[in-house]
Amino acid sequence: MSGSIAQGTSQTHGNAHILHFLVRLPKRMEDVWPAVATPEGLSGWCTAVGFLQPRLDGAVSLPELGSGRVTAWDVDRVAEYTLEGGGRIRFHLERDGDTASVLRFTREFRGEGENEAAWRTRFERLIEYLGRV
Repeated sequence: MSGSIAQGTSQTHGNAHILHFLVRLPKRMEDVWPAVATPEGLSGWCTAVGFLQPRLDGAVSLPELGSGRVTAWDVDRVAEYTLEGGGRIRFHLERDGDTASVLRFTREFRGEGENEAAWRTRFERLIEYLGRV
């Protein structure tokens, strides 16, 4: 299965960082949704999941990244997790023809410890993961 990961962009404002990625996936957005919005999907390519209540204002725990709340939830389109300490992870899916989709990803965080290369590696794992499911 092939997909593509566009060059990520990074912005820094003091101690706050924002990463953006555009990932093209040769799967329909309905097929990609479980990979970004379920514990099984996220743990298959991104990070371990302690728990995830799949609804607006549901609780979420991603032990490697933090715990917090679901702050946007539009089934098959948008999953956003706002984590303690000002972090945010947003997955926004869009159609790309009849059989593909585009993932617009945003990661906001404070401090150090995350970078563009680490997220690029995660998206490579996402493409592999989607090829197996």
